[in-house]
Amino acid sequence: MTKTKTLPLKVRPDFVWGGSTSAYQIEGAAAEDGRGPSIWDLHSRTKGRTANGDTGDVACDHYHRYPEDVALMKRLGIDAYRFSVSWPRVLPRGRGAINDKGLDFYDRLIDTVLEADITPWLCLYHWDLPQRLHELGGWTNRDVAGWFADYSTLVVRRFGDRIKHFATFNEPNVCTLFGYAMNWCAPAAEDRAAYFPACHHVNLAHGAAVDVIRHWVPDASVGCVYNLQPIHPADENSAADRRAAEILDAHWNRVYADPHILGHYPAHVAADYEPYVQAGDMARICRRLDWVGMNHYGPIWAKDDPNSQLGFAWADVKVAEAHPEIGWEIFPEAFTDQLMETHQRYGLPIYITENGCGRDDDKEFADAAGRVDDFYRISYLKLYTAAMTTAIEQGADIRGYFIWSLFDNFEWGSGYGNRFGIIRVDFPTGRRTPKASFDWYAETIRQNRG
Repeated sequence: MTKTKTLPLKVRPDFVWGGSTSAYQIEGAAAEDGRGPSIWDLHSRTKGRTANGDTGDVACDHYHRYPEDVALMKRLGIDAYRFSVSWPRVLPRGRGAINDKGLDFYDRLIDTVLEADITPWLCLYHWDLPQRLHELGGWTNRDVAGWFADYSTLVVRRFGDRIKHFATFNEPNVCTLFGYAMNWCAPAAEDRAAYFPACHHVNLAHGAAVDVIRHWVPDASVGCVYNLQPIHPADENSAADRRAAEILDAHWNRVYADPHILGHYPAHVAADYEPYVQAGDMARICRRLDWVGMNHYGPIWAKDDPNSQLGFAWADVKVAEAHPEIGWEIFPEAFTDQLMETHQRYGLPIYITENGCGRDDDKEFADAAGRVDDFYRISYLKLYTAAMTTAIEQGADIRGYFIWSLFDNFEWGSGYGNRFGIIRVDFPTGRRTPKASFDWYAETIRQNRG
């Protein structure tokens, strides 16, 4: 197996080392104990929407195997565990009747995490809108902000005695851009007219949830998790591609964080949101946050596409040589740049809430016993945590790093073939086997714990 040697990193003494997951990607038990359907249940069961027709019906079966999973987290040595609550598990119809069995599951999970001396970080929304609410318009219906506030109140009142770190949303840019302007994620609307109100109503829901958390847990630490990536034009010499990159940058990096923290939409797309902004909305959205959650994997290239909903498309541009230990291009310097820009633009402490490396390593590197020598993932993580250190040295206020992901899981449209976990999951049996990267991360935490 690959050696797990790592070097000390220059992080603050109270730096938080963690791991992240999300409900639909790991829990399974999709129709058990009163859980209602989400938009992802229907999306993943629609032919052609996911690789191999994979669904989250069983996933990692975390719903039944969480004690084993938390024991692995304890063995890993993480300080914090970021997870999400499944809205339709606790409110099967999205509002109205409460599912006590769903709440009981999260009680058990939270208590088990705390008993392992790990701090739980709770994310209220990681893309699994209850299907019944979608049938009422979902994020395109302004009433959804109130529905989300009611859901947040239920969760925060129930768990706020033990949870002190809350995120309102995970990657609202991805679930709206891919779900409403495109068809890559649920609900696959591919409708410009639906996209803009959905974004604005997500922002209203965020502000409402922050108020709920502040009211019921006054000592809570509150943030939102954004997917932030540098955006480049496919052709620097093309005015159309430069404009496409500018528009994608606004929708990918700015349409949520700017209103949440700065109180306004990006200037060059603000007119698209004006029809949906009512008096007082921006004040409702811009509520005090304690930190920025930043998910990052690599830069994005954009090209002009007048036939798309928003005028741009993803471009597949190769501008760096493949890393010899990984086999494809990586851009750790873009991680440093994005951390610095986020620090300078928003002036809040940053927690890296997702960073990691995906590949079908089960086929390529798993031996007969299920052990995976994921040397390429270790190389990636070494380079990216070093890039994080560079940003710290340049003055960025970075206070934690959460790896994505603790477990191989349901990776949305990629299904089960694209594995990000540092713990291998054999999906037919559910067997868990730590990979070489698990040992590397454990040693990194040990060497760099204050």
